[in-house]
Amino acid sequence: MQRHRATRLHYDLRLEAAGVLLSWAVPKGPTLDPDKKRLAVRVDDHSLDYFDYEGMIPHNATIRNNEHGGSDVIVWDWGTWQLGNGTDALAALEAGNLHFDLFGQKLGGRFVLVRRGRSGSRDQWFLMHKRDEAAVVGWDPEDYPRSVKTSRTNDEVRDALS
Repeated sequence: MQRHRATRLHYDLRLEAAGVLLSWAVPKGPTLDPDKKRLAVRVDDHSLDYFDYEGMIPHNATIRNNEHGGSDVIVWDWGTWQLGNGTDALAALEAGNLHFDLFGQKLGGRFVLVRRGRSGSRDQWFLMHKRDEAAVVGWDPEDYPRSVKTSRTNDEVRDALS
C-alpha cells in the first residue's frame, strides 16, 4: 500500500497475483473500521517493480499513458495477503467480489472488495474491513503518516528529493 500525493492524496492498494500488482486507488485510504466503506477505483495493473517504490515521480512523467508527474509516494504499508474465499483471485475479481486477509504492519484482518459499477473507463469498487479481531472503529490511516520502508513522511520524501 502506497500513500501517493498526486493531483489528490490517495492510497494505492496493490495485491500481487498472476505476476502483476492488481491495483486500486483509494481516495480516503483504507480503514480498519468495519462501519466505513471506502471507494476504490480500479487502475491499471502495475509491474512487481512498484512493490516498494518510494520517491518522487518526476514532472511530466507518463506512466501507462497517464500523466502522474511531480508527485511524492511513500510505502505506507506492506505485508502479505491471502485469498479469503475460493482458489482463484482473478476469478473472484472478475465476479466482482474479492475477499482477502491482509497481514501488514498497519493493516490486518479480513477485507472485501466489491464492484459497485463503472465511472467512465474505470471500475469502481468498495473496500471494506470485516468485523473481526483486527477491526477498530474510528481507525484513520492519516493517524499513521510514516513509511514502513524508511519512516519518512510524504513531505520528507518530497523535500529530500526536490
